Amino acid sequence: MRILLVNPNTTRSMTEKAAAAARAVAGPTTEIMAATSLMGPASIEGHYDGALALPGLLDEIRKGEAAGARAAVISCFDDTGLDAARALASIPVVGLCESALATAGFLAQRFTVVTTLERSRVLIEDLATRYGMAHRAKVRAADIPVLELEEKGTGALGKLRHQIERALEDDGAEAIVLGCAGMADLARALQDHYGVPVVDGVSAAVKQAEALVAQGLTTSKRGSYAAPLAKVYTGAMSAFAPPA
Repeated sequence: MRILLVNPNTTRSMTEKAAAAARAVAGPTTEIMAATSLMGPASIEGHYDGALALPGLLDEIRKGEAAGARAAVISCFDDTGLDAARALASIPVVGLCESALATAGFLAQRFTVVTTLERSRVLIEDLATRYGMAHRAKVRAADIPVLELEEKGTGALGKLRHQIERALEDDGAEAIVLGCAGMADLARALQDHYGVPVVDGVSAAVKQAEALVAQGLTTSKRGSYAAPLAKVYTGAMSAFAPPA
C-alpha cells in the first residue's frame, strides 16, 4: 500500500527526518510517499502558522490521493488541517497528536507530552481534551523553536531531556510522547535511556494508517466530514474551489 506523508511546513530536512522514521516502522508492502508543502511557513508554531499552512497541505493531500495513496499522514503534532483534509480526501487521514495519544493510552495510564514552545503546549492541551485524553495526559514545553531541532549545537536535546526528567519525577509519567515531528529521530534513544515507552507521533500515525487500510476503513462522509459543497472561491483561493 502507498501511504502519503505530508509535511505541512516547507522545511525539506524535516520531511526527510519524518520519512525516515515512517519507513523504519512501515510494513514490507508499504511505500511511504513523502511530500513537503510548497507554500506556507518554514515551521508551524501556533495557530497563525497553522492557518497559513493549510492551502499547501491540502494541495499535497489532493495530489497524493490522485497519485494512488491509500491513506495520508499529516506530519505535524498540532494536527494541522486534519478536519479539512478529512473532508477533502476519500482516503483515511490521520494526525500525529491523535495517533500518538491513542498509542500512549495502550501503554500507560499517565503520560506526558513534551513539545517545543509554550504556544504549542496550549494548543496540544486543547487537542488532548478534544481526544478525551486530558485526564491522562500532561503537556510540557521545552522552550525549543522547531527549527532548532534541525541544527546541531543549539542545546535542544538537553532542554528536551530536562523536561522528560521533570515529567518522570514531577508528573509521575509512565510514558513520554514526543510532541513534534522534528523529534522523530530521537524516540528510540530516549526510550533506551529512560527505560519507559517513548512514543513518536510519526511512527504511531503510520501504523494507524496501515491498520485502517488493512481493515478497509476510511473517513465517514456523513455529517462533519462530508465532501465540500461546490461553490465559487475567489482570488488566490480559486484553485481550491470544490468541483461541481
